[in-house]
Amino acid sequence: MTIDTAIREADGVKIRFAEAGQGGNETVVLTCPWPESLFAFRKVWDRLSERFHLVAIDLPGFGQSEGRLDLFSPPAMGAFLVQLVREWDLGPVHIVGPDVGTAAALLAAAGNPELVRSLVIGGGATAVPLRVGGALKDIIEAPDMEGYRQIDSKDILGPVYDAMPGGPPPKEVRDDYLDSYAGDRFVESARYVRTYPTELPTLAAQLPGIKTPVQIVSGRDDELVPPANAEFLHERLPNSRMELLPAGHFAWEEVPDLYGGILISWLSAGYREASERPPSSL
Repeated sequence: MTIDTAIREADGVKIRFAEAGQGGNETVVLTCPWPESLFAFRKVWDRLSERFHLVAIDLPGFGQSEGRLDLFSPPAMGAFLVQLVREWDLGPVHIVGPDVGTAAALLAAAGNPELVRSLVIGGGATAVPLRVGGALKDIIEAPDMEGYRQIDSKDILGPVYDAMPGGPPPKEVRDDYLDSYAGDRFVESARYVRTYPTELPTLAAQLPGIKTPVQIVSGRDDELVPPANAEFLHERLPNSRMELLPAGHFAWEEVPDLYGGILISWLSAGYREASERPPSSL
């Protein structure tokens, strides 16, 4: 792998991160999807680092970053992202926040537009009422997580990675993903998505006021987070574009050439060209 990681504190939390392309004019913060780590970006890393300054992070409690209970919700994670950008003196930045990063990135932009040039999001639940399926729906709706605590997280997650279209990740990446959620870390990280029923309605109310340019990228065959979530955002965000890729949930893994191409186009010029438009009638 070409991604070299290190540890640095932000908001008092030890964060695993990787940095590249320091000569680039645009700084891009990439947040890890769940249940993966920053190595989810390995297939687009080199292409992006040729053009942009990249800072990929494992969000607190995800990947191999230290967790903190008060950060397991989109508003708290959005505030954390803002704090990290300020502490690390990165801003203003673009945020690439797939999956669990979607809601957090939107809230970061909503509260601190001066620090966020643009967003690339998608694959994270945002629709109200909630539109999720499969194992994600089961986790969110479970009365508690005690049943999951009785199962080795490797037995839960291993089959997920092995079933990825195009084949499972390389052994070292798969091992990193499994280590990232070993012990109680998978169950603890699930606290974040279990806040969706209460937190997403608040986010939805803020969407029409977010003027930050937003590129929405999702898999059109995503059964965990169906395209209805992308459409929900596109209808409400006044300055957004939407791309539905021929992929399932892990679009960045499944169709990296397409995913990376969209990132490069957007971060190079697309976000400047995206013109404000009135939201669709609801």
